[in-house]
Amino acid sequence: MLRQYELVDRVLSYDPQADEAMLNRAYVFSVNAHGTQKRASGDPYFSHPIEVAGILTDLHLDDETIATAILHDTVEDTVATPEQIEQLFGPSVARLVDGVTKLSKIEAETESQRAAENLRKFLLAMSDDIRVLLVKLADRLHNMRTLHYIARPEKRRRIAKETMDIYAPLAERIGMYEFMKEMQTLAFRELEPEAYESITKRLEALESEGHRIEKIAQTIETLIDRAGIKAQVGGRQKHPYSIWRKMSERHVSLEQLSDVMAFRAIVETEEECYRALGVIHRKWPMVPGRFKDYISTPKRNGYRSLHTTVFFGDTARIEVQIRTRAMHAQAEFGIAAHWAYKQDAVRPDTQVPWISDLVEILEAADSPEELLEHTKMAMYADRIFAFSPKGELIQLPKGATPIDFAYAVHTDLGDQAVGAKINGRMVPLRTEIANGDSVQILRSKGQSPQPNWLAFATTGKARAAIRRHQRLKERQETHALGRKLYDDIAARLPAPVGPDAVATAVKRLKLADEDALLEAIARRKVSDAAVMEALMPGSAGGADTHVAPPQRHAISITGLTPGVAYTLAECCRPVPGDRIVGIRREGEGITVHEIACPQIGDTVDADGGEWVDLAWGDKAEGGTARIAVTLKNEPGALGAIATVIGAHKANILGLRMDNRDTTFHTNTIEIEVRNASHLTRLLAALRAADAVSEAERL
Repeated sequence: MLRQYELVDRVLSYDPQADEAMLNRAYVFSVNAHGTQKRASGDPYFSHPIEVAGILTDLHLDDETIATAILHDTVEDTVATPEQIEQLFGPSVARLVDGVTKLSKIEAETESQRAAENLRKFLLAMSDDIRVLLVKLADRLHNMRTLHYIARPEKRRRIAKETMDIYAPLAERIGMYEFMKEMQTLAFRELEPEAYESITKRLEALESEGHRIEKIAQTIETLIDRAGIKAQVGGRQKHPYSIWRKMSERHVSLEQLSDVMAFRAIVETEEECYRALGVIHRKWPMVPGRFKDYISTPKRNGYRSLHTTVFFGDTARIEVQIRTRAMHAQAEFGIAAHWAYKQDAVRPDTQVPWISDLVEILEAADSPEELLEHTKMAMYADRIFAFSPKGELIQLPKGATPIDFAYAVHTDLGDQAVGAKINGRMVPLRTEIANGDSVQILRSKGQSPQPNWLAFATTGKARAAIRRHQRLKERQETHALGRKLYDDIAARLPAPVGPDAVATAVKRLKLADEDALLEAIARRKVSDAAVMEALMPGSAGGADTHVAPPQRHAISITGLTPGVAYTLAECCRPVPGDRIVGIRREGEGITVHEIACPQIGDTVDADGGEWVDLAWGDKAEGGTARIAVTLKNEPGALGAIATVIGAHKANILGLRMDNRDTTFHTNTIEIEVRNASHLTRLLAALRAADAVSEAERL
């Protein structure tokens, strides 16, 4: 903990005109007010506000802000009053302390109101004086540094999640990237400990190549210097959370990430930034789509820099940022950099325009609920923030859908999702969520994750949960299918076999157990003849046996999931009610064909597939068929067939126009029907329509 004279000397070192007496009074007042209070670490409580003040001295903040940091918990956690603060330290410090207190003290009746009031007080306090937010961010940063001292895991996770969802994005939004990075790293360590440990260990292993980073930095610096530009170049590895987020969003491993290293070139002038960029691009080719000019078009938080990614050497891709010293100070400390350079108070309406935008929304809202509904969270430009029905903020990447939202709330909610409402309106699960949306997930206990969700799930958590369920279901259904096929094989034996024969067969086939046998049968890793021989030697047609195999029984596929245990052939698209046959290939499941499909023979001959008799179960219902419909080329023809299809309770999944001339046009329609009879009736109705010339199943 900083001693009194050390803290005061720090402030005087960058601001000789600071009110030394006020800082000394604040230090003594905080120590006396907090008295014998202890933190979870066992340290005196007053050590916390002193350390918060120390963090802010690194940003060269003014004496009033430092005094506020020292006093920020006195009104909330001690008997000190706002009147005492104003009397001893003046109205400006009292107003700042009151603003910080409002950010921490939320009293509301419902979860929705609590979330809304939290946001409301944030906006009001920030709009009054941005220094309130700077103190609060430093307060949260120190709390995160000491988070491990809190005994209750659920409290640690709540604080870490709040930091990741609210405070780190706020730090980023005002350009305080160093605060943001440290908060994200500490929160990530608590929320995803296994991922944090894994990435950290791999980064530590890469540190053995530290000389490589230094070598690349020196190469870039020498190159720029030779062009007559004085530059200071440094390199570093990106922080663990940044790497993990890229791995999740891009669905790649750490080894597949090519831009783990970043280099920064600091030059003197804006003109030299562009000259240095030209030097780098002439030496190394730029990665397409990875150049950003934040100098000509700064971010809303004032961030200015040139970003480019180049191919360095044969395979490495490195990111290079080029900026001036003033730009660098802004990039590291955001709006706080103005104190280091000017010692001027920064007004939010001129320096942080996005706060003014939010205040306008705040003033227009009639209630906390309306504020939650209409606030678009402009401060989070690079992420999506959505609200649960109870007002909880959920952070998601751009492009996220209700499925990602559901899994972000809870895995069980994601698994059981059947639909969603966004801002009260029913939407498909693949709908993209926008900033500020209120999302309600509709669930059913009978639902389970669907394989097609992977087509629009964007978060690593959602995709991992869907794949995990899919693998589990595939094992279960493969086992069930293997059992049915095994029963069919056993029925062809000349005599019944018992458990001992099965155990012996497993050993003869060099498999782990009976489950492995059933999987091998389902995936045709072993032939029927090999299983028969293993169960009863000589039964598969050897020299000593002449037993004719009995009639093979059809296997029902009711309850099995298409795409998991079996696949419906694209060439014929069978639906319940069609006569079907299966083709079983080595290492795969079963592909189901309509029995008259002309491609069956070619498929078996080409890859040695084995025929399997199949039948739809009694409860099988629902399938997708393709039909070709030739229409008269006249207005309203397409609408007419859509009306016919809708009237017959079928659903159009896709439509493609294949051919069109002056008289007719032919369309391929992908259609969802209950069964073959349903499809037959629909085709008959289409042929009877005036607008239709022909209608056939493909």
